[in-house]
Amino acid sequence: MVTILPALRQVREDLVQMLDRPMVERLCHELGYRWHDRTLNPFNTLHLFILQVLNRNTAMTHLPHLSGERFTASAYCQARQRLPLELFKRLTDSFSRKADSSNQDYRWQGRRVFLMDGSGFSMPDEPGLQAAFGQPSGQRKGCGFPVAHLLAMMNADTGLLRDAVLSPLNTHDMAKASALHPAMSAGDILVADRAFCSYPHLALCLQAHLHAVFRMHQKQIVDFHPHRPSMSEVLGKGLPTSRWVQRLGRCDQLVEWVKPQSRPLWMSTEQFARLPEKILVRELKLRIRQPGCRVREVLLVTTLLDPVEYPAAEIARLYRNRWQIEVDLRDLKITLGLDALKGHSLDVVNKELQVYVLVYNLVRLAMLKAARQQQVHPSRISFIDALRWLQPPKPRVPLPELVVNPERPDRIEPRCIKRRKKEFPYMTRPRGELRKRLKRRLDAA
Repeated sequence: MVTILPALRQVREDLVQMLDRPMVERLCHELGYRWHDRTLNPFNTLHLFILQVLNRNTAMTHLPHLSGERFTASAYCQARQRLPLELFKRLTDSFSRKADSSNQDYRWQGRRVFLMDGSGFSMPDEPGLQAAFGQPSGQRKGCGFPVAHLLAMMNADTGLLRDAVLSPLNTHDMAKASALHPAMSAGDILVADRAFCSYPHLALCLQAHLHAVFRMHQKQIVDFHPHRPSMSEVLGKGLPTSRWVQRLGRCDQLVEWVKPQSRPLWMSTEQFARLPEKILVRELKLRIRQPGCRVREVLLVTTLLDPVEYPAAEIARLYRNRWQIEVDLRDLKITLGLDALKGHSLDVVNKELQVYVLVYNLVRLAMLKAARQQQVHPSRISFIDALRWLQPPKPRVPLPELVVNPERPDRIEPRCIKRRKKEFPYMTRPRGELRKRLKRRLDAA
């Protein structure tokens, strides 16, 4: 039976035991799962699932060729469904924590930096999945696919996926952001875009002893004039709600944010009541002079208050790395194939997501080892080349030199498609109705 363990031993020997047979069977016993020791036992089924996702979630009928074992697609499907979801959650969580804690070579000012962003993926058009996740409002009933909201948090330098939360489509990014805070440690820095910028979220970060660097929300009024009035001091519109405290530099200041009167929908009444009445934050304005960039200035808010220890220029470079999570999510969704899952039930979709997290981190571990061997930053190692090395079943062979992408920090590319699509219309009515129309047309002819 081919497993992923030989390749994993070439990457991180200390992580092999987390996917080894004794560990998998021990977790199954703890969860009260019983099985017969056959070809599709829990250990083999788990590794077949990993092989399936490693090969872009390939068809079940392809797995016997990959593994060298004889079994039917139906038998594998049933064995996969029998495995408890909690087994996948425990394995992926333990693996992610261990992988992240054992790769501490890359830090910013001695602190770990995490990136957070939301995305989505589709799945088969099944009633249970439609009820659990919903579909975009622009799609008619019977014409679209259910789409899930995915909130991901990744290590900024290693690219390891620390945690991911699955929610219905119409879920705001902020609704589940605090659920990822326990995955971080005191002193860690969270970097995210303006969707995560709010008083409650910053206050929650401070309560968890975390630091934050967020792009300012577009509705927040910011004024860098010293001693300027605030809305709480002078009744009037167009004034900042924050109180000016201290000037730290040009377009760099300390201000006091006041707790809003209304509670956000994603926060409970008890959580909102525990928030402090005021928090001290730092506001910065960064001017962008890069040709071709449509954004000319960026407003940031951060809890890194010391301008000597954390200069504005360094915070600007830190936030600039936020775009890396967009690239990492593209690797997860497009390169690995998370963009469209194949599970027909909520349980299987959750298991697929957990295995995708596990496989993504396996590829990242190969990239980290290659980066150390080839003395380059991990972000420059080709994700696709690392995936290709892991895909084919192999004995214990050393990790070769992987493709190193060129450094292109100011690369400009249009977001458009050159290759033309096939000229077929979109499905705007249910398939059964379209079949009847086509049959009537053929009968009339």
